Amino acid sequence: MTERVLLEPGQSAPDFALPDQDGVIRKLSDYRGKRVVLFFIPEAMTPACSMEACEFQESSAPLAEAGYRVLGMSRDSVERMRRFADRDGLEYPLLSDPEAEVHRAYGAYGTKNSYGRIIEGVIRSTFVIDAEGRIEHPLYNIKATGHVARVRKLLGI
Repeated sequence: MTERVLLEPGQSAPDFALPDQDGVIRKLSDYRGKRVVLFFIPEAMTPACSMEACEFQESSAPLAEAGYRVLGMSRDSVERMRRFADRDGLEYPLLSDPEAEVHRAYGAYGTKNSYGRIIEGVIRSTFVIDAEGRIEHPLYNIKATGHVARVRKLLGI
């Protein structure tokens, strides 16, 4: 099992170039000048991940008004992300990282306890990234329930 990187406030957010649910390549650097809320989910279309993604969709307008762009990411395929977006009415980019390279760069993949078993997998995490591409708030090991409300409170939205 590999050592996990944990990002700290003020560090540069690792750049990436990944396809979204429409196959469009999205780069973090394309969002310079805007603030970003980047969240990692373990698996599209599962109950907890769907709830979290839908709560981000419901909050996307207030977040956008405050200058934030929402990006979701999982290890699911582009096709599965398209079905997820269609099924749940998700309008923000959902990025596909099947090899978990970006997950690892953000510390959102590694050893975790899953129902009493120690496994390697996606660690539900959210990152608030400033307009210069630096980490403002790294949020690791979060719970899906109520998470978006906590993010909005943290950001004063």
